[in-house]
Amino acid sequence: MPKVLSKIILSFALILGLLCLAGIFLVVVLSTCEYRPKAEMELGQLGSKTNSDALTLDASGSISLLSWNIGYCGLNSEVDFFMDGGKMVRGASRRQLEKNANKISSYIKERNCDFIFLQEVDKKSTRSYKKNQINLLFGKNSGYCLWFANNYKCLFVPFPFPPIGKVDAGILNASKYGVSSAKRISLPVPFKWPIRVANLKRALLVTRVPIKNSDKELVLINLHLEAYSSGEAQVAQTQVLKKLIESEVAKGNFVIAGGDFNQTFSSIDLSAYPSLPDKWQPGRIEITEFEEGFTFLMDETVPSCRSLDKPYNEKYKSDFQFYIIDGFILSNNIRVKSFKVEDLYFQNSDHNPLLLEFELIN
Repeated sequence: MPKVLSKIILSFALILGLLCLAGIFLVVVLSTCEYRPKAEMELGQLGSKTNSDALTLDASGSISLLSWNIGYCGLNSEVDFFMDGGKMVRGASRRQLEKNANKISSYIKERNCDFIFLQEVDKKSTRSYKKNQINLLFGKNSGYCLWFANNYKCLFVPFPFPPIGKVDAGILNASKYGVSSAKRISLPVPFKWPIRVANLKRALLVTRVPIKNSDKELVLINLHLEAYSSGEAQVAQTQVLKKLIESEVAKGNFVIAGGDFNQTFSSIDLSAYPSLPDKWQPGRIEITEFEEGFTFLMDETVPSCRSLDKPYNEKYKSDFQFYIIDGFILSNNIRVKSFKVEDLYFQNSDHNPLLLEFELIN
């Protein structure tokens, strides 16, 4: 064998060996540092407003709630996403991300809701240029008490290419009213090692709001359920949610669970949004499997989410897959005064915000 060819083969083998060692080292490090949350975790409060400063909820008035998957302020109308068949991994640019955050923050301030559920909020993630989005969205004097629960936390996500990198993300509850406790409740994780170490660990964020002159509580459950894994994972996570809300109703509490279900309620007519070939399709939540008396809210008139296989163009709506996957489940002692998905044409997120106004029935 010629010496030159021998050197080439040796060099190739050496490079391949080094890459294998690097891969093994990365798996070992990620496995050692894997985010392993407890089944239930008490959460500390964020933000400038404290519980001692907060108001006490009066059951006699009208109450408002905003829910929005903000897509880590990176999934505006001009981007696509690799998991939906697009190419992009991160937000378009640091400048665009800050623009999205400012627009979302302005919308939150204008609506001035009593309670807020946000999903896909990044703290210091590579995909969102390591910006703490809680600070970007609420600032120093927002007037809200804040609680954050991680559902995606990893030192380095090595896929795709370029890699996602560091992720520190989760769901957030904001309240103008005092909260007796805030808790992260883990949901079943469908992934096995080693994929599990760099994947989501989804959860429910449960805040309990005392009610003036009552021994009952308003239990608010923020959620972002499984999307791209098997339907079995969605069913398992939905069952945990079902068990929780039914147990709270049995105690006589007022209960609202809401956010991004990544599924559609079985009562919803999807004929206006036909399934397109090769596009991700959500599962269905069969509402008859829940105890009687719950109210299931999704808005059929406005899509709550769009596909991310390509940048969005309102002129060519027929080319896009739209979804109705964001909504609320309410206990029967809560009366809905108004509910809608507000069509913002996916300018700053791949989801539209949900607005709910309700009152408690004594």
